Amino acid sequence: MASSRDRQRKLARAKLDRQLARRAAAAKRRRQIQAGVGAAVVLALIVVGTAWALGAFDSKPEKKAAEDVCLWTPQDASANSNLKDVGTPATTGLPTSGTRAMTVTTNQGAPITAELDLASAPCAAASISYLAGKSFYDNTKCHEITAEGALRCGDPSGTGIGGPAYSFYDENVPTPAPSASASPAPGQAPAYPKGTVAMIANPPGANSSQFLIFFKDFNPADPKYPVIGKVTGGMDVLAKIGALPTVDNGSGAKVKPKTDVVIQSLTVGEVNAAPAATSAPAASPSAG
Repeated sequence: MASSRDRQRKLARAKLDRQLARRAAAAKRRRQIQAGVGAAVVLALIVVGTAWALGAFDSKPEKKAAEDVCLWTPQDASANSNLKDVGTPATTGLPTSGTRAMTVTTNQGAPITAELDLASAPCAAASISYLAGKSFYDNTKCHEITAEGALRCGDPSGTGIGGPAYSFYDENVPTPAPSASASPAPGQAPAYPKGTVAMIANPPGANSSQFLIFFKDFNPADPKYPVIGKVTGGMDVLAKIGALPTVDNGSGAKVKPKTDVVIQSLTVGEVNAAPAATSAPAASPSAG
């Protein structure tokens, strides 16, 4: 009888041991799972913290506003009836390197072509290009053959105070040479070599649409005209125009061409990435 009870106790103890072992194993698995989850959470917090420290959750910065390349100063067209309001060019996104070809077709022969320097005079080039796109120059007269040896164009009114209803500042005005004179010293280039294209403003510094094309060298002691480019073709036509007789323009200055010099069209081409040429202006055959 005693041995039977001992055997039952042993069996009960063995069953209890197995239950305890299973519980211990289950508890171990729970601890392992919890430890794994905890490690994952810690790792995730580390990653998130690092990303936060590096600014990954910062709000995206606003796109930087485009900077103005040129500024256009409004002019009062109601106070000057010679001004024509055609709007203004863009102020941003303007090219500041390379060149643009300008073609001036007159009633005096083959077109005069020039290269506008976008690096040295981006605003002048932008203005002329904009106005050309508005046909601002078409069928207008070049109203002066100046005493300095240049053809003056770009004022539809022919008064010298006309233009669009905006102006802009000087660019690329030559530096006065120590020995500037009508005849430069040997080896010294004049401020405005023959073939130079420059802006002219009235008053000085308030540039708009008017420009000069020099058919002679000009070397003033105090240069005032911003250089914007140079002639690349049609110098013979320009020389022919420069030789035309002049008459009084109504103010006592004998600068008005006796024969009308009419710009039939002025166009500006697309941007050429090449820098402005430094070679001498080219000539082209004269046409009737």
